Amino acid sequence: MKKSNNVPVLCSCIVMGTGQLMYKQWIKGIIYLAVFILFLYFIITTGIEDIIGFFTLGTVEGDAWLGIEGDDSIMMMLRGILAFIVIALFGLIHYSNIKDILYIRKSIEGGKEIPSFVKSIALFTDKKFYIVALAIPVVGVLIFNVLPIIFMTLIAFTNYGGDIVPPKLVDWIGFDNFKKIFVLSDLKGTFVKILGWNIIWAVASTFINYFGGLFLALLLNKECVKGKTFWRAFPILAYAVPGFITLLGFKFMFSYGGPINYLITRTGASAIGFLDIDAGWRARIIGLLVNAWISIPTSMLLATGMLSNMNKELYEAASIDGATKWVQFIKLTLPFVVFSTTPTLITSFVGNFNNFGVFYFLRGGLYLDGYFLASDTDLLINWLYNLSIDNNYYGIGAAISLIIFLITSVLSLGTYVNSSAFKKEDTYR
Repeated sequence: MKKSNNVPVLCSCIVMGTGQLMYKQWIKGIIYLAVFILFLYFIITTGIEDIIGFFTLGTVEGDAWLGIEGDDSIMMMLRGILAFIVIALFGLIHYSNIKDILYIRKSIEGGKEIPSFVKSIALFTDKKFYIVALAIPVVGVLIFNVLPIIFMTLIAFTNYGGDIVPPKLVDWIGFDNFKKIFVLSDLKGTFVKILGWNIIWAVASTFINYFGGLFLALLLNKECVKGKTFWRAFPILAYAVPGFITLLGFKFMFSYGGPINYLITRTGASAIGFLDIDAGWRARIIGLLVNAWISIPTSMLLATGMLSNMNKELYEAASIDGATKWVQFIKLTLPFVVFSTTPTLITSFVGNFNNFGVFYFLRGGLYLDGYFLASDTDLLINWLYNLSIDNNYYGIGAAISLIIFLITSVLSLGTYVNSSAFKKEDTYR
C-alpha cells in the first residue's frame, strides 16, 4: 500500500497555498498564499492592536484643552469587532484550503485527473450555485444587520452614555446595566409598568387587527354584499396613505383644536384632552383604534386570500349535518385561517410589540411623574428611544433592546413551535 504524502498537507496547514504550489496548482496556490500574506499584514499592522483595543477600550483619555487626542473607545470596539470578523473569515478560507489540499492528494493517489482552476470554478458554481448566489446577500446581511446587532449587544455591557461619551473613555461593566434596570427604583418601576402595558398592547392590537380583518373579509365574501370592489378598495386606500401621515392626522383630530373637540364644544360641553398628559386609558384606547385603522386592511387582504382557498364542499356537508354558521366558523373557517396565517400572526405580534410610531407621533415627548423619562402610553421601544437618543443613556438603552429581543424571540418561537402550523404541517395539504 502506497504511503500518503503528508508534506504538502502540512505545508498548507502552516502556510496557505504552499501545498497547492507543490502539486503545481499554481493559480489556487497563489490565491491562497496571497490571502495568507494579506492576513498576516493585517494582523501585524492593525489586527493585534484592534483586538487589544477591543478589550481595553482605550487607555489615553482625550483632552481638547491640553491637545491630547486620546482613544476613541467606540471606534476601538467597532475595529475590534471587524478584526474578529476578519479572523473568522480567514478561518473559513483556511478550512477550504485544507479541504482542497486533501482532495488534491486523494485524487493524485487514486490516479484521478485534477481539474484545472477554471474547470474547478465551473464545477463549484454548478454544484454549489446557492453559495455563489447567496454570497453577496450574506455579506450585505453581515455588514448591515449582524454587525449593528453585535455592536448594540456589546454596548449593553459598557458604561457608554450620559456623561461618559468620547473623548472620555468607556469601560466594560458586565451586567451592571441590567442590574440597574431591575434594582434601581426609578428604572425598575418604569420597566415593570411599561412592560405590563406593552404586553397588553401587543396582545390587544394583534387580536383587534387580526379578527377585524377576518371579519371584514368574511363580510365582503358574502354573496349578498353589493359593490364588493368598492368596499375592498376603501380599506386599501386607508392603508396606502403613509402611516406617519395618518398618525399626524389623527393627532390633529383628537387635539383641542381638532374637529372632534370642535363638535363636542358645539354641543356646549367642555373640550376633552384625548391625548393630554393625564389622558391615561383614553390615549391608550385611541392608540389601539388608530393602529387598527392602519393595520386591519392588511389582515383583511390576507384573510381574503385564505378564504378564497377554502373547500366549499366542507361547508355544504356541515350545513347538511345541521351545523350553524357560528359552528362552521369555529370548526372550519377559523382553524384553517389560523393554521395558514400563524407565521404572519406571530410577525404581527412582534411588530405590534415593537410598534414605535403610533405613540411617538400621537403623544411623543411626554414624561409623567412615576415614570423615568417615559409616559403611560410608551412602549419599551419608545422608552428605549427616550433613554438612548434623547437622553444619551446608550448602555441602559442597549440593555433594554436585548431584553426586548429575548422577550419577542422566546414568545415567537414558543408560540410557533406549539402551534398547529408546526405540529400538524400536513393537515391542510
